[in-house]
Amino acid sequence: MQLTGGEIVAEHLVANNVPYVMGIPGHGCLALADAFHRYDKKIEVIMPKQEMCGVHMADAYYRVTGQPLACFTSIGPGAINTAIGIATCYVDSTAALVLTGDAHTHMRGKGLLQEIERAQDSMFSRIIEPIVKRAWRVDTVGQLPSVMNRAFNIMTSGRPGPVLVSLPMDVQAASTDVDAIQPSKRAAGGVLIADPAELKRAASLLLGAKRPVILAGGGIHTAGAYKELKQLAECTGAAVVTTMQGKGCFPEDHPLYGWHTGSKGTTVGLKLTSSADVLLAVGCRFADETASSYKHGVSFNIPPTKLIHIDIDPTEIGKNYPAEVGIVGHAKRALADLNKYVKGKGPKDYTRTNFFKDIEKFRAAWLRHVSKLQNKKLSPMGMSAALAEIREATARDAYIVTSSGNAQAQMLQEFPFPVPGTCLTTGGFSAMGWTLPASLGAKLAAPRRQVVGIIGDGDFMMTMQELHTAMQYGINAVTVVLDNQGWIAIKDLQQAAFGEDRGMAVDFTNRKGDLIKPDFKAIAEGFGCYSEAVSERGELAPALDRCLKAGRPALLHVNVYRHFPDSGSPAMGWWDVPVPTYLKERRAEYEKGRKQEKL
Repeated sequence: MQLTGGEIVAEHLVANNVPYVMGIPGHGCLALADAFHRYDKKIEVIMPKQEMCGVHMADAYYRVTGQPLACFTSIGPGAINTAIGIATCYVDSTAALVLTGDAHTHMRGKGLLQEIERAQDSMFSRIIEPIVKRAWRVDTVGQLPSVMNRAFNIMTSGRPGPVLVSLPMDVQAASTDVDAIQPSKRAAGGVLIADPAELKRAASLLLGAKRPVILAGGGIHTAGAYKELKQLAECTGAAVVTTMQGKGCFPEDHPLYGWHTGSKGTTVGLKLTSSADVLLAVGCRFADETASSYKHGVSFNIPPTKLIHIDIDPTEIGKNYPAEVGIVGHAKRALADLNKYVKGKGPKDYTRTNFFKDIEKFRAAWLRHVSKLQNKKLSPMGMSAALAEIREATARDAYIVTSSGNAQAQMLQEFPFPVPGTCLTTGGFSAMGWTLPASLGAKLAAPRRQVVGIIGDGDFMMTMQELHTAMQYGINAVTVVLDNQGWIAIKDLQQAAFGEDRGMAVDFTNRKGDLIKPDFKAIAEGFGCYSEAVSERGELAPALDRCLKAGRPALLHVNVYRHFPDSGSPAMGWWDVPVPTYLKERRAEYEKGRKQEKL
């Protein structure tokens, strides 16, 4: 059959069960957009108001469903706008297909509108290459069927990630004869199976451990290995501690849950991971925040702690810590197979072990600390109190979405997720502006579930235009803006690291020093959303309940306390934040800690 390049792309999306494409048409992708119009009964086009937000929506949709979406852009600025979204997917190992317009093949190098060509003709794809698993610049329409098959295989197999297909304008419009598109005959099926001999060694170490701890990373979410993780913990009596991306992969009301470790960690998580005699790390890369910048004895004591590291990507094993046992495998399958070797051989009742008594003690101490933060009398309310009321007002299985800032840091430390898989947050790229569009993607993926984005005011203002997208498509997610009038996470870091309030480019003040306070309630109402504003303890939960029941996109504007140290929860681990040499005492303290890093 004869199909244009745009139709070939659309046919592949339909065949691969892609329900939505996110994008903004431009002159560089008109033929592709027109093909989507021809397939509008099979694929819905969702138009974000900024291309980055389309990728963020696709990112969250994949995290909820495991189904990748496609994003399309024009040539030039629209294409480059996707970079932050693509990098977030890449670092957090989530799949998205990005389709960008490009210069006509016969016009490359002429300097046509929005072409980047001084160093190399039509070189946009080179900008994106470091942040995708694979990039293609298609030269002829006949290449497209093969490229599309490979794109789906590469982004979803092994360690998932985004891919880029750069489509010249003439290739989108040209046609060729195409065989029936059957992705099932081109798909890469199956999962990577771990070596049984290594699994037996791992089982022996776990069963012989007195203080076994499982460090659960984002790979648990990607693999959907929730049941297998819980079974392994209960069979061995191991505590489960999470990384930033692993947050919410284990029922957080479970008595074996040891909360979070790392520079934004908890006392319970840090005690457990630093005192483990055997540590099983699954689907994590030991990034600097998890490892407290590799300061020995803070997050980890490897060695003497014996590390078992399971990851689908062999380059992560041994990269930052030596592994007693390194296992390459798919997390769900590897844990299922490991469970066969430990079943019936661990403690008969893990609640009677001495180690469990320590877990209980450490957990209780941490939860008392959190309770004090939540109940502290502050006006307006503290962020801890706000998070407690959000948890009170939302369903157990609600999807909670956050991105970088104090809201995320305190969510990691204080906010319990009883249902695995319901925490959605940015990880290693730590992009701001993610929460609102990601909430929309999550709500598209799970329309019958509550979706609540928890977002700081600075974060919100990066992408608040997507309230328009929410209204346009009736995506009834709720956004809770925790407003502290500034980049307060950075202000807190300045004060904690340098010893005083620098106030350098962090407060939202005018030149007179007066705080500029946008009326986010009025802004949301201007878009047509339901909105309320609250400031004091006890007001948030009932207001959020009304937002959840509003029947349309909603925003809750919450004024929160902004003065250090009650503006956030104190960091419990170590993070390498270099201190200028002119701050002599602080510099000496920093250098002392720096010398203990094992890199």
